[in-house]
Amino acid sequence: METKQIDVAVIGAGITGLTTAFLLQQKGKQVHLLERANRTGGQIQTFHEAGFTFESGPNTGTVSCPEVVELFTRLHSTSSQLEVACKAAKRRLIWKKDRFHALPSGLLAGITTPLFTYKDKIRLLGEPFRSKGTTPDESVGQLACRRLGKSFFNYAVDPFISGIYAGDPMKLVTRYALPKLYNLEQNYGGFIRGSIAKMKEPKTTRDRLATKEIFSVTGGLENLTIALAGQIGSEHISLSVSNTVLQPLADGRWQISCMTPQGEQTFLASKVVTTVGAYCLPKLIPFVPSELMDKITNLRYAPVIQASVGIRDTGALHLNAFGGLIPSIEQKPILGILFPSSCFSSRAPHGGALFSFFMGGVRHPEMMEWTDDEIRNVIVTHLHSMLRFPSNISPDLIRIFRHSRAIPQYGQSSGERFEAISRIENQYPGLILAGNIRNGISLADRIRQASLVAETMIG
Repeated sequence: METKQIDVAVIGAGITGLTTAFLLQQKGKQVHLLERANRTGGQIQTFHEAGFTFESGPNTGTVSCPEVVELFTRLHSTSSQLEVACKAAKRRLIWKKDRFHALPSGLLAGITTPLFTYKDKIRLLGEPFRSKGTTPDESVGQLACRRLGKSFFNYAVDPFISGIYAGDPMKLVTRYALPKLYNLEQNYGGFIRGSIAKMKEPKTTRDRLATKEIFSVTGGLENLTIALAGQIGSEHISLSVSNTVLQPLADGRWQISCMTPQGEQTFLASKVVTTVGAYCLPKLIPFVPSELMDKITNLRYAPVIQASVGIRDTGALHLNAFGGLIPSIEQKPILGILFPSSCFSSRAPHGGALFSFFMGGVRHPEMMEWTDDEIRNVIVTHLHSMLRFPSNISPDLIRIFRHSRAIPQYGQSSGERFEAISRIENQYPGLILAGNIRNGISLADRIRQASLVAETMIG
């Protein structure tokens, strides 16, 4: 088969790869996207069934950086419009003892909430005056206990980490997993001081695009990836690709060899961007010495079970919130439950509701071996005991999705991983290792990274 000459090859057609390819194309670069699956979108996939619209991967994103809004503006697609969550999304629930309680959003609620102890509420007043941490690899849990107190750790930070990372806050290093939180303490002396100072800092018009609002896409998140793929063009995307191998050439270019459904294919590219998981890199870039590669492939991933649960008629029960998180101290088999139909339009039939149950995580990887019936039993039991649905109401839809490598864990080895990535990129000019192996795990992180990669390559 004829060798194709291109400017940039992008490996992996998830949100990072699609966004990178799209932005490079916008600047006139000849790009080709290679994907091992038979579809684009990666973890992002939306289903429509029996009047319900549900996700098998990420459910939402946060407009935490201007690049999110700028991407939707550049797409100018009527089928992939950014949908900001309604006011109910501001209400977050935390389970304690036998019920969900709203996470405090104001002073009075903070004083009266049963989530935190009286001692820790008083102790919080001294947070701005506590000394900065001096341990660079301090975990999120250690930082929370030191600055906020044990009850704030148990009933705010721990469930928050479960909701984002499905991880253990005592093993996630703050400066890697939550760099913004780490910088609040290091740069401003504390969380409260830092938050106040950040609010007072002058913001450009572009800065104000980062509204921190929760978002999805009209009709589901997959409409975003479909729109990106449509803009890139099917002729610039190869699906169901296997045995992809990169090789640096003496003239500074890159040779990409792979097997497509049509047969063997070779590309010659000036630059290459990989967006694949750490576990895919050894076969993709076999020329990298094992002592460097081992520092990347030791990245641990949290396994997650996500179940979409639909009820066509909820009767008199209406749950107006973003969702509920369950602290690990409560010892429940569920990490959290999101309420997509309370936040976004057309997620469930009128009078009905859609829920996303999350199970497993780094603390309970054994749940990945549970049967579908065992998972369904847990869901139905907690639909009644936690969400308070009467016994005569049962789910009309349960769809179970298992992700063995769902979320990278930014633990103590992350510093070595980032250093190894930098060394590889310096040693092999024209190669960029992107994706969620670095620069964060959220949708906004992925879009921002793709934007920065594209800018670097254009410049």
